[in-house]
Amino acid sequence: MAFESLSDKLQNIFKNLRRKGRLTEADVKAALREVRLALLEADVSFKVVKSFMKSVQEKAIGADVMNGLNPGQMVIKIVNDELVSLMGSETTELALKPAGEITVIMMMGLQGAGKTTTAAKLAGKLKSKGRRPLLAACDIYRPAAIRQLQVNGEKQGVEVFERGTSVKPPQIAQEAVAYAKEKGYNVVLLDTAGRLQIDENMMEELQEIRRVVDVDQAILVVDAMTGQDAVNVAAAFEEKIGIDGVILTKLDGDTRGGAALSIKATCGRPILYAGMGEKLDDLEQFYPDRMASRILGMGDVMSLIEKAQANLDESRAKEMEQKIRKASFSFDDYLDSMEQMKKMGGMSSILSMMPGMNNSQISQLEGQIDESQTKRIEAIILSMTPQERANPDLLNMSRKQRIAKGAGVDIAEVNKLVKQFDQARKMMKQLGGSLKGKKGKRFGLKLPFGGF
Repeated sequence: MAFESLSDKLQNIFKNLRRKGRLTEADVKAALREVRLALLEADVSFKVVKSFMKSVQEKAIGADVMNGLNPGQMVIKIVNDELVSLMGSETTELALKPAGEITVIMMMGLQGAGKTTTAAKLAGKLKSKGRRPLLAACDIYRPAAIRQLQVNGEKQGVEVFERGTSVKPPQIAQEAVAYAKEKGYNVVLLDTAGRLQIDENMMEELQEIRRVVDVDQAILVVDAMTGQDAVNVAAAFEEKIGIDGVILTKLDGDTRGGAALSIKATCGRPILYAGMGEKLDDLEQFYPDRMASRILGMGDVMSLIEKAQANLDESRAKEMEQKIRKASFSFDDYLDSMEQMKKMGGMSSILSMMPGMNNSQISQLEGQIDESQTKRIEAIILSMTPQERANPDLLNMSRKQRIAKGAGVDIAEVNKLVKQFDQARKMMKQLGGSLKGKKGKRFGLKLPFGGF
């Protein structure tokens, strides 16, 4: 998970501050030294850390903080505000022309950053917002690049314009824009070629595309796992080509987070989106304030709500809530709840947005839930008859033996699942009773997962 090490270290530092109550200047300085080390270990640019810490220290050792009722909490707020400022203060939207005109977006980056997949992700996101995007295959050098774009474009329901590998990329870009005008597309995404490192040939080709096509947005795709190298790449592209915004990929991986915290301050360009997984819908708007909250262990409830609204069926959620109230849900509902969980990125994605959840707690809960077992659970449930799934009370020993054989598992696993299901049903019956009270009405509780 992104920022895992940095997040844990900062949370421990601030936990110690909160415990002390009243703080001395020496306490604050000692804590801020630890913050400085944590940022450097997270591969944040040294210059950025130096400027960041100077700003934090000036505000944190002021009289208003030191003499306040809760100085520890005030220091945390100052660090949070400075983190938000470091990453861009405000969310920046991708600048698009009115729907009646064509916006040309040039996707740039080094090979391996995930540029082609990100182009398809962005096309899908724009399509969901009512735009008519066209993907243009301008990477004629990397084996299978065109085919990769076509496969991803088909999954997103977005057409791909390609001229094979014999036509030069600037000409492909020109023809793609002309084709878009003819067919009524209003966004053209140019998937340009990358290299293993920045070289003159790549830069000249991108400059030529900008000369022959009116590029509205030059977007740099950067691998967040490359740390400070990502900042150097951004600086080089800004100098040679000019960039309007950045998309960080692989921010869900085991990255130290330095790129996200350094890139805006270094090249002056905003982070527009963050790639949070390999699936084509795993592209999130980048919110500096929400990212700062995640880093400091305050959660990201707004993103969790938005993800739920985007992925969960409201009518299905209401139906599930009614079943919870009556404790009448079945194994079919169990399967449905597992599918809903997957749509939201799985348990780890949901837990990472919950306030107060540190990485060790998330790992512990993941271990208890063990999402790797979901395929076996699905196999067991799908080996039941429709009647057995609808009415679990039918499951006697002979039926369980048949189900175990059909699923290719030991009967002990079937017994374990049935027992867990019965316990969950009892728990949901109790919860369903509490939902009938004022608290449930007041907060409008909806439990789309059936409590699993």
